[in-house]
Amino acid sequence: MGIKVHGVHMSTCTARVLLCLSEKGLPYELVQPDVQNSAHKQQPYLSLNPFGQIPALEDGDVKAFESRAISKYLARKYKDTGIDLLGSTSLIESTIVDTWMEVESHQFNVPMQQIIRQMVVNPMYGIASDEKIIETQLEKLEKVLDVYEERLSKSKYLAGDFYSLADLHHVPYLVYFMRFPRSSVVTSRPHVSAWWKDISSRPATVKVVEAMTL
Repeated sequence: MGIKVHGVHMSTCTARVLLCLSEKGLPYELVQPDVQNSAHKQQPYLSLNPFGQIPALEDGDVKAFESRAISKYLARKYKDTGIDLLGSTSLIESTIVDTWMEVESHQFNVPMQQIIRQMVVNPMYGIASDEKIIETQLEKLEKVLDVYEERLSKSKYLAGDFYSLADLHHVPYLVYFMRFPRSSVVTSRPHVSAWWKDISSRPATVKVVEAMTL
């Protein structure tokens, strides 16, 4: 039984897992639940993720959910396949990777998720964007990106001079964000902008992003 990812291309969380698989060069099957009819909120999908969210992973006897946990699992299990995304050969490097993965999850993701909800998700459902929320969250995001600008002035990638999950985890939300004029908060910061140009042009990223259509 090969790797199965249960999710949909447009989902940022699904894309996070597919990016990891693509970087590792691992074959997989994408099983797309009928989310429009809430198939992910019913059995049998709930046996894979009891919270009824996508994605979920099946890899032999392993069943996992939460995209960041899945990507870490894949990077660990298949560390000798393709690129090392965890800095596994050095305790110091792996700790730095872990640190910046936490930064992405707790500092970057929080405002970015709300911005994308307002600019992308709500309009898809006929809900007007709340500009006040967008502006408030953009201010928070800019403070995070100021820290990134400083960090990236000293290293090519967030964890050092090697690409890792710390960078990869940012890609899905940034893909959508960079399609809007507000993307100037990225492009106006030279080191953050150069970092984004680098990670967004990686072959694995280009491959996954091609399918991220709304």
